[in-house]
Amino acid sequence: MGRFPFRVLVFALVFAEMVVGIRGGNVEDVKVWPLPYSVSYGHKNMYMIGDFKLLSDGSKYSDASGILKDGFSRFIDLLKVAHVIDGNVSKYGNSSVLVGLNVVILTQDDELQYGIDESYKLLVPSPKKPAFAQIEAQTVYGALHALQTLSQICQFNFKSRIIEVPMTPWTISDKPRFPFRGLLIDTSRHYQPVPVIKSVIDSMAYAKLNVLHWHIVDMQSFPLEIPSYPKLGNGAYSVSERYTMADAAEIVSYAQKRGINVLAEIDVPGHALSWGVGYPSLWPSKDCQQPLDVSNNFTFKVIDGILSDFSKVFKFKFVHLGGDEVDTSCWRTTSHISKWLKEHGMNESEAYQYFVLQAQKIALSHGFEPVNWEETFNNFGKKLSPKTVVHNWLGGGVAENVVKAGLRCIVSNQDKWYLDHLDTPWPLFYLNEPLTNITDPSQQKLVIGGEVCMWGETVDASDIQQTIWPRAAAAAERLWTPYNKLAKDAMLVAGRLAHFRCLLNQRGIAAAPLNAVGRGTPYEPGSCYNQ
Repeated sequence: MGRFPFRVLVFALVFAEMVVGIRGGNVEDVKVWPLPYSVSYGHKNMYMIGDFKLLSDGSKYSDASGILKDGFSRFIDLLKVAHVIDGNVSKYGNSSVLVGLNVVILTQDDELQYGIDESYKLLVPSPKKPAFAQIEAQTVYGALHALQTLSQICQFNFKSRIIEVPMTPWTISDKPRFPFRGLLIDTSRHYQPVPVIKSVIDSMAYAKLNVLHWHIVDMQSFPLEIPSYPKLGNGAYSVSERYTMADAAEIVSYAQKRGINVLAEIDVPGHALSWGVGYPSLWPSKDCQQPLDVSNNFTFKVIDGILSDFSKVFKFKFVHLGGDEVDTSCWRTTSHISKWLKEHGMNESEAYQYFVLQAQKIALSHGFEPVNWEETFNNFGKKLSPKTVVHNWLGGGVAENVVKAGLRCIVSNQDKWYLDHLDTPWPLFYLNEPLTNITDPSQQKLVIGGEVCMWGETVDASDIQQTIWPRAAAAAERLWTPYNKLAKDAMLVAGRLAHFRCLLNQRGIAAAPLNAVGRGTPYEPGSCYNQ
């Protein structure tokens, strides 16, 4: 009895999307996730030759770093999906054959930073070169998004054993709604091996997410090597569950080549018990081990050393300084800190503010702009640096207050966008609107985007991907697609999201079924598209 309704539900959802799509202009035919800004298509099939090639006629981008070349190579691999492409296109007329892709990039710069132009235009075929598809983009990162979209409108034909592009001619113009579209991973609660992190980065690129928020350390473990203070690594779970700075640099480089920034986080002053394993003087005392000792200048020297080392590796303009869930009782009950508070005329709340502002000053001195969890704003408001980005997580209404105060905000409210909440279904991820109750256009611009959070208490290498996907994809469309093109009823996109989930599976990403809760498994035999 328990299985039957799920199957009925999924078929109903797929059918509902088809019906509404036909009324709204055949949206059900556009199996692209996230839905682009503007799409038109026809009814003709075209076929790619086996030696499909890359051209850059008319482009200003030299590709000295190989970002486009590598992206094109990955694109070809995605099309093949491990199949052997040995069919013959000679039986099709020349007007139906695509011999290559011409990519026109209008700027030379490929520095990846916040706010970079990610727009693109995709034409299949090119009106000027009918034997080629064409991508036009301001930056190479827009071109990478275009390759992802093109990969979704192509398919392997099992009968002819060639890659076909149905429904040409395609004209797709696209750009993101928000500049910050993030996914948090947590490597303190469970260590995630570097290949697993790279796999997560690959899957993010498929959904056009562009910020990997790396919550590197927490109270449980300190897995990252810090050259300035090497004993911090003593806080790792084991000698093998660690990252070198070279590992971190490799992760940053790997992500950058896919258009993804890495936002590094150290969560201070709370969530830092692991710091004291190597440097016990960072603890208030051996019996009361967090938050970090606010009275000890060494505490801030360590933070300065960490952020100095970060500045050599993490090139994103933002750094996350945490600041959430700070229980200051250890400061009150530890005699030397209590004495320091009295000498400086501070109570515990004021010491908390002092710590956060000192950490922000250090971050700013190293060229970073600070991101802090919302408790810092809730407690200190405009006393924060004007360059602060407030990270909302506790609930609704905070983003509205943050932007009214003139600060920027990232939305990750835990009731809708926390992936570790396994009972939160994908429709709630899809319908969570970052601009709720924010109607002033100038204030809307201060909401720079949103982020889904994969906290690590119950995920390791064995289950991280199936816990992230497909729910993160639901949020990804919310952050990419224009508001007026988003479905008001999440059930209307179920068929298209199921298609994307199956595409992830075909690419080796262990995305869970739509009709399972959290990271659940299929309920019964059947097609991937019906689960």
